[in-house]
Amino acid sequence: MAATLLGVESAFAQQSTEDYILHRVEIWSLFYRDMVIAFVIGAVVMGTIFYVVWRFRESHPKNRGDITPAKTEGGAHH
Repeated sequence: MAATLLGVESAFAQQSTEDYILHRVEIWSLFYRDMVIAFVIGAVVMGTIFYVVWRFRESHPKNRGDITPAKTEGGAHH
């Protein structure tokens, strides 16, 4: 009776095979999940930088009058 109350299995540190955690698999799982998150964040940041550079470039028609003196119409935005 005392052996069942104390738990003989825990005394001998025996576990069933379903309870084992493969730490190597868990570490690689975390690594791949974090790499996917980092790739998505990097793609969003690069897309934002590309948009800002493309939108506010000097040769953009809306920016030509303010930056370059080549336009003779006075630089009004249309």
